[in-house]
Order: sequence, then structure tokens, then C-alpha cells
Amino acid sequence: MKHIKFIGFIFFLFSLTESLALPTKPQDIDPFLDTHKFIEENTAYLTIIAVAQYVQEVSFDEVEMLVKVMMDYRDRCLANRTLPECSKIANKVIQDMICATEGLPQKHNVSHCCSKTDFARRLCFFYNKKAKTGFLPPFPTLDPEEKCQAYKNNNGSFLNLYMYEVARRNPFVFSPVLLTVAARFEEAATTCCEQQEKATCFQAKVVPITQYLKASSSYQGTVCGALMKFGPKVLNSINTAVFSKKFPKIGFQNLTSLLEDVSTMYDVCCEGDVVQCIRSQSQIMNHICSKQDFISSKIKECCEKKMPECEDCIINTNKEDKPEDLSPREPKFTDSKNVCQERDSNQDGLLNEFTYEYSRRHNYLSTPELLRITKVYKDLLEDCCSRENPAGCYQHAEDKFNKTTEKSLAMVQQECKLFQGLEKDALLLHYLVKFTKAAPQLSLEELIYLSKGMTEALTTCCTLSEEFACVDDLADLVLGDLCGVNENRTINPAVDHCCRADFAFRRHCFEHLEADTTYALSSVSALISALRSDWCQNHNEDLQNKKHRFMVNLVKWMPEITAKERLCLFTKFTAVGEKCEEVQEPETCFRPEGSNIGNESEAANKKR
Repeated sequence: MKHIKFIGFIFFLFSLTESLALPTKPQDIDPFLDTHKFIEENTAYLTIIAVAQYVQEVSFDEVEMLVKVMMDYRDRCLANRTLPECSKIANKVIQDMICATEGLPQKHNVSHCCSKTDFARRLCFFYNKKAKTGFLPPFPTLDPEEKCQAYKNNNGSFLNLYMYEVARRNPFVFSPVLLTVAARFEEAATTCCEQQEKATCFQAKVVPITQYLKASSSYQGTVCGALMKFGPKVLNSINTAVFSKKFPKIGFQNLTSLLEDVSTMYDVCCEGDVVQCIRSQSQIMNHICSKQDFISSKIKECCEKKMPECEDCIINTNKEDKPEDLSPREPKFTDSKNVCQERDSNQDGLLNEFTYEYSRRHNYLSTPELLRITKVYKDLLEDCCSRENPAGCYQHAEDKFNKTTEKSLAMVQQECKLFQGLEKDALLLHYLVKFTKAAPQLSLEELIYLSKGMTEALTTCCTLSEEFACVDDLADLVLGDLCGVNENRTINPAVDHCCRADFAFRRHCFEHLEADTTYALSSVSALISALRSDWCQNHNEDLQNKKHRFMVNLVKWMPEITAKERLCLFTKFTAVGEKCEEVQEPETCFRPEGSNIGNESEAANKKR
């Protein structure tokens, strides 16, 4: 059941997206007093989140100082809302504070952002965020007894420190998620510090919190990356597909109205506006709950809860059943003779309606697959509407849709076949080789993270009835992590092309990538010498880490060797464990022994 809930969460997360324009009057945004009260009660946390995400290197002492400034500002404005400074958007207030703190912008390299104004400054702070946080010290860990003592001594400071450490390591996670994480961690600390077996209790409580945070970070980073790289049209398609799948009885006009609120939410949440993000998410949930009769019969109990429990509840509800009178296909898009006229007058509207109708009828498909079908339909109309007989051309659209899905399904079936045939460690090594070949420029930590992501996706999904949608959705999130959020991230020309060319067919593009050989070593002897030296150092290092680094370096240094040669080298080195003197003649992996292994290696060397 835990896996099913996690997948439901991911499926619904493929939602809520779009552009970047801030409202100018905060008081006009949210008419709901409980949201205002919630924000006021969480001012300290929200300040910590914003500052730590914008300036990840900032110290905790500096954050605490800014929190004090923000709390004074809040109290001043609560006492007298007519003060001139109280008309500012909260995000502007926070960025003003960062820039006005003596020495802080220079110390943490944000002076260039502080020299800008309005949208340019907000965008600059967004681009200052770094998804890969290896430059930060390891997450501080305490013995459970020490942790509980610190919590009892000063629970406010203890929880603030936790929020600071989590926020700066997850710079693209939205503020409602981080507030939920904080609330769950506080609940865990309160419960576990009263237990005899504190360590066992913390482990049981923290694991689901970590999974929730990781899933949110991956999804929200992918969404904001799509926003920055592809713009609002692609993200509107994502939203249309997700909501149509989850709420198939919603009318198209009601959906369009809802997505306007969703667009506003992603505008501000992706930018990092912590306060407007909460207001926008609350407005979406109120929109959904005020139209339950037209949206879903399964969210009544959720709508009786307060934020943020309401949001989590709706996300985790099952999909609404399809209306009984919903036909398998909508003839309007393939049988009508007026399709080209509609396309010429309003292409975006036609495609959005197509995505809506196709998604609610095929809610067993993944979100990326539904976007692929829409792209196939768009390209088909572009071709057909230039012909003498357009209707005779696009009437065969269903065949093209089915062929597209068959290709995607075959990819997932092959991946699940790998899962069934390999142990978990072997599956991880398979993806470590695959990702390293495609992107040898990435660090060991990034490559392991991506490989674990794919391994977890297959482990989670390949035993479920909705195997295809589950694998395809989660695998797309792994590629979202690879491509990154900021549009200026580059890895190598081939990977960059897949990340930027076509969002819907990103998975297919990566599947056909050739190895990037720019990291190839010049000779076998140099490779063997380097591998032996690397393997025989760091005797106290965890063997699993050493194996992972060994495989990554092997692929980086010699991507063109055959799988048999790679396995031979890996086996010879790893089988000896700590006894490095027993690493004998690894060069034999490249000698012909009744096979073509040596010839293939010689040919590979000649290419260099």
C-alpha cells in the first residue's frame, strides 16, 4: 500500500504549472483568513526557507539575524498596515533584507543580483540556486539522545536549524512541502524523544519524511525546469493531462478555469516566492473544493481538512472513475472535416482540448506518453492540413497514436525485464554504466543519484498493474534531475540536445544516445595503471562506494570497450577485496581467448 500511495502522489504531482508574473497587491490574492493566519504563524520558517534557498552558503547565524529583522517587520505591519513599507510583496522584502545586510551580498556572491531590480533581480536570485549541493558540508547528524536534549533545551532553535539545513539542500522545493516536512519532523521529535528506543523510533519516522521530500524535490525541479526551458505551453499541456486523468468528469471549461489558478501557483512557486506560493496553492484547493460536484466525488473528506492536510489528502486520493457514457474516442479530432479550420483559428485551444479528451479516455497512460500523443497529433495536422484531402489524411491518426504508445511500452517492458533478470546491485551498475557513457562530465555523486533513481523506479513500478505509467512517469523525473532546472546548465552537446529539443520525447531521445568518448584514455596500459592505483587506495573506504567509483572511472576512461571486457576488469579488481597484491594480469581482459574480445579492443584502441 505504501508503494501505491507514493505512486498516486507522483501521478498527481504531474500537475500545477506555468509563467512568471507577480501580483502587486498581496491583500487581493487570498480572501481566506485561515491562510493569512497560517502565513503569519509561519513567518520565521518562511524567512528561513527563502533565505536558505536563495543564498545556500549563508550561515545559520546570518539566517537567524534576518529572521529577527523579518519578525520585527511583521509585527510592525500587523500593528499598522498603512505603513508604506507594508505594501511590499513579502518576497521583495526578503530580497531587500538580504541585499541590505552589510557584507552579506559580497561574502556570498549575490551582489550582481542586488544590483538589479524587479523581475531581473528575482530571476537572478532564481538562477543563483544550485541543485547539486556537494559544496555544502555533510548534513549534520546527532546521536538520538543529543538530538532530544537539544530539542528539549530549545525546540524553536532546534527546528529552525533543521529547516535551514533542509531548505538549502533542496533549493527548488516549494514552501508548502518544506512546511509539511518541518511539521512531520517536529511530530517525530516530540514522539521519539519520549520513547526508550529513540534511534529505532526516529528511523521509522524519518524514512517516509525523506521519501516525501525527495519525491517533491524531483518533481518540482522537473516542472520548474520545463517552465524555464520550454515555457508555459508545455506546462499547460502537463496540467491538462494530469487533471484530466485524475478528474475525468471535469468539464473542459471548468478545467480551463482551474488551470488559470494552477498557472499562477507555478509562476510564484518556481521563482521561490514562499508566501505567494502558499496563497496560490490554498486558492487552488479552495477552487477544487468549491466545485466538488463537477470535479470529483472522492475529495469530500479532504476538503473538510485544514491546510496543508487538505492538499496532501487530495493528492493521495484515487482517480475518479471515468463517466460511463465516455466513449473510447472523441471523433471530433479525427472524423470532422473542419479540423484544419479550427487549427488555423486557434491551434493552442484545439491541442489543449485534444489533450483533455484523450487523457480522460486513456487515464492508464503516463503523463509523458499523453504529451507524446499530443505532439504526434500536432505534427500530423501540420502535414495533413497542407494536403488536398486533409480529412483522408488525419482519419488514420489513431494508428499513429497506437504505434507511438507501442514504442514507449516496449521501452518499459525492456526495462522491467532487466529488473526481473538482475539483482538490485547489478541493476544499479547497469544504469551507472548507461548514465556514465551518456554524461561522463557528471560527478560520481550525481551519476550514483541518477542510477539509484532509475533502480528505485523499476523496483517500485515493475510489480504494479499500472506498470507502464508508473515507470514512464518516474523515469521522466530522473531525466528531469539530469537535465536540471536552470536553462543554462550544460553537460555535453548530445545530452543538452535531449534536454532541450522536445520535452515529450525526452525519454526516447536519451534511449538512443551514443557514448560520449571525449573522456577516453589513450591506451590500455594507462587505464590499467590508473585503475590499479585507484582500487588499491583508501583501504578504509566502504567497498560498495569503491566499486561504484571504479565502474564510473572505467566507463569514463574507456567507454568503447565491450561489456565482456568491462565485466572482466570489474571482476578481476573487485574479487580481491582489500588484497591489492592479488590483482594480477588484468590485461588478460583484452587478450583474444577463443573469442573476438581482443580484436574488438584492438579496434577500439585504433579509433583513438
